[in-house]
Amino acid sequence: MQRVVVFDEFGGPEVMHVVEEPVVDPAAGEVRVRIEAFAVNPLDLMMRSGTSPAPVPLPHARLGVEGTGVVDALGPGTTGLKIGDPVILAAVPDPSARGSYAAYTTLPASQVLPRPAGLGVTEAAAVWVAYSTAYGALVEKAGMRPGDHVLVSAASGGVGRAAIQIARQIGAVPLALTRHTARKDELLAAGAAAVIATDHENVVDAVRRHTDGAGADIVLDVVMGPGQQELLKAARPGGTLVAAGFLDPRPTPFPAGSPLRIFSYRSFEHTLDPAVVKRMAAFLNAGVRLGAMRPAVDKVFTLDDVVAAHRHLEAGLHSGKIVVTV
Repeated sequence: MQRVVVFDEFGGPEVMHVVEEPVVDPAAGEVRVRIEAFAVNPLDLMMRSGTSPAPVPLPHARLGVEGTGVVDALGPGTTGLKIGDPVILAAVPDPSARGSYAAYTTLPASQVLPRPAGLGVTEAAAVWVAYSTAYGALVEKAGMRPGDHVLVSAASGGVGRAAIQIARQIGAVPLALTRHTARKDELLAAGAAAVIATDHENVVDAVRRHTDGAGADIVLDVVMGPGQQELLKAARPGGTLVAAGFLDPRPTPFPAGSPLRIFSYRSFEHTLDPAVVKRMAAFLNAGVRLGAMRPAVDKVFTLDDVVAAHRHLEAGLHSGKIVVTV
């Protein structure tokens, strides 16, 4: 038997509870992973509350699109992995059925990757969603190049911090956007070339100042909502905005007449593509090896405290990823 977090109705964190379930054997081409830790992501909150883009079947729905552990069993015909290998989950396309909020999960072998050497369990649990999203949006979608000025919204979050580090690794210039002046020093320490705090600065004016009047070459918007209008104005004509998140539930006005390339990005368009995942993994491993990339872990909870972990994320006061150990 194994412990699994499930919910039977949509609502606040309190709808989640831990149950005992049989451990499932992996099917052909699959692996079973014994989860050591998983990260809490905004998508988990949306699924739990009933506001996710994809429908979540009830009752007895699971959560979790990110985690790390060790290979526990191999399905028939599975190659390239062996029992005991430390891995990270590269994609969980059906988290309501086999999400990572559990002691075990089964996945196609193509959807797990070797754990990057040099990362501990809590860091490895928090690395993939943020880094694959930031890399996919900035490198694969926007074509980020050395010297590009890149405006990163919600820079204190997991994707924002990953974007800062990836931009630095490429040779681009990351401009971090945050709501709180108190976050300036930590974001500068994380690698931002400059930090713009919206509680006392105008976004457009500040970006122009840091780009010699030109505007940002690339804008990474992981917030959406009405605030996107200011981000559009902060970009240079002919620049690129990639919308890669949904932290603001309010409607996002249509960017009519904008002289920009505008892309909508969802990580599964790349994390289910083996060729792109190979590039992502190579870039991540190189960054970890060089010390250029390291996920920031804000707080660690245990499985019994998963409700508190969701409340902590909802409070919006975290700096980095929230991790739960199993």
